[in-house]
Amino acid sequence: MFKTFSAIIITGGSSGIGKSYLEHAIQSNPDALICNLSRTPYFGQNRANVVKHITCDLSVGSAIEEAFKVLRLELDSQPKVGPILLINNSGFGAYGQYADISLEENLGMVDVNVKGMIHLTSLLLPYLKKSGGAVLNVASTASFQPTPWLATYGATKAFVLNWSLALNSELKSHGIHVMAVCPGPTSTQFFKRAGLTQGSVSPGMSMTSDEVVEESIQALKKKKAFIVTGWKNRLLKNMSSLFPRVIVTKISAYVIARYRTNTVKR
Repeated sequence: MFKTFSAIIITGGSSGIGKSYLEHAIQSNPDALICNLSRTPYFGQNRANVVKHITCDLSVGSAIEEAFKVLRLELDSQPKVGPILLINNSGFGAYGQYADISLEENLGMVDVNVKGMIHLTSLLLPYLKKSGGAVLNVASTASFQPTPWLATYGATKAFVLNWSLALNSELKSHGIHVMAVCPGPTSTQFFKRAGLTQGSVSPGMSMTSDEVVEESIQALKKKKAFIVTGWKNRLLKNMSSLFPRVIVTKISAYVIARYRTNTVKR
């Protein structure tokens, strides 16, 4: 799938799911312009020299503007810019009762998970309209129900899902496909960043980053509007849709609250 794009732009490609996307892109299409917008460079052993690192803090609007200046020069220097793939992957969560999480961290989740995604996509949109391509936004299974103990995180991911679906409908006429990827628990640094100990979720309920990426690539080929990765996650998502949202919220609160014994001090 990556071979169809002349430029592949990934946010947060230095670790986790973003790193897996980056490595799949390198392996499939090393001749493409591959850019990683992240605070830290990609240090993988798989042809890291192929990747153009653009330092960017996705929580800061001015940093996104400066990073886009570099990205624009890279795009404009290409002999011919064909379809572009933008993967908005950067994001983080914080676990705990809302009142116990700092205002700075709650606003930071909105800045990275929502504002950064909107900002970069908007800046890149003229190139996408001109050349066509796709936008892949990493949401979460938290998109489908309220998530007590992950209140702000879940709300930001619900925004990502609904925004992606709306944009996909609007931008089809411009040759731009937009898809939301909704992974469940994944073996990444997410839980550590959220304030949970390693192994908080059993291996039987989690997926690897590569599994998430491979499923989402197949879904992108099929022009799906969104994909819930993993059959267990799809089953849970479908079951949650059978009950009133108030009941789903209570169940969600019970399930997520069990992780409080695995929290670490911030």
